[in-house]
Amino acid sequence: MALEQLYQEVILDHYKNPRGKRAVPGAELSCSRNNPLCGDEITIYAHLEDGAVADLGFEGSGCSISIASASMLVEAATGRPLNEAQDVAVRFRAMMAGSVEPDEDTFGDLVSLTGVRKYPARIKCAVLAWDVFQEALSGAGDATGDAPH
Repeated sequence: MALEQLYQEVILDHYKNPRGKRAVPGAELSCSRNNPLCGDEITIYAHLEDGAVADLGFEGSGCSISIASASMLVEAATGRPLNEAQDVAVRFRAMMAGSVEPDEDTFGDLVSLTGVRKYPARIKCAVLAWDVFQEALSGAGDATGDAPH
């Protein structure tokens, strides 16, 4: 099986069986954004405890890339200390921009999204949930509107 095909299967699995696609009861932080270019809408919910992301979830609708990326975000950030979760988000964004090399040991399933870089308009789909997550962590609260880009 070709690596690109494997990556497509990982993305489809996260799209069809999204991890953490739910509101988080007791979430102190939430933020909603949309990508007006393709209609993706994502709300991130985060419950922080003892300086860590104790629970993370999302709700929304959109293309397979945006939903899969949100699912991968939940897996990558849940349970991590806050500073590590923020660092993962920054490094993921850099990987999608092409300034950090994709490394499966570092990024796991997130590497499957690097194929999106061939289609610049789709990068916004892949980073939407991550931007919303970072905004929620920055204390933006229940803001709504267009994705910051």
